[in-house]
Amino acid sequence: MINFKVLSSLAVETLQRLSSFQWLAVLLMRLFVGYFFFETGWAKLHNLDAFTARFMQWGIPHPAFNAALSAYTECIGGALTIAGFATRLVSIPMMINMAVAIITVKLKNVAGLDDFVELDEPLYALVYLWLFSSGAGWLSVDHLLKQALGVARRREPPAVRSAASISPDSSTAPQMHR
Repeated sequence: MINFKVLSSLAVETLQRLSSFQWLAVLLMRLFVGYFFFETGWAKLHNLDAFTARFMQWGIPHPAFNAALSAYTECIGGALTIAGFATRLVSIPMMINMAVAIITVKLKNVAGLDDFVELDEPLYALVYLWLFSSGAGWLSVDHLLKQALGVARRREPPAVRSAASISPDSSTAPQMHR
């Protein structure tokens, strides 16, 4: 006979063990998506004239400025994503970059939901939304900085408390009279 209580307990334990590998999913997502954007941004920066010409074809205003902005956003944003440095902050311009690409270029060729979900840009935007909400994970510069600042904060309160606890004794403190 199947013991469902034991089986469900085993399933819960297995899922808990699997969730301890969440750091690996965040790391792999950061590395893959970060590398993709670093590589594409780097290529665009090294052929900025052609990228600007594409922006002109698409009818994007101020094509030279916007092409450079997009290329730098991808290149720098990708590099910071790989390192896991300022991940939540970097996610904002990366999502904006994808939203602009979707609205100005990709939606012209979308006839319905099936076409939309086959686009790459919404998926990239969702990855950055996930990184924005979850953070870079423990194998990142963000985590190292958080630990370093957390240690500094833990050390600071005792010093503040000890300074605050040295309050003048009423017998030794000079009395203020009006």
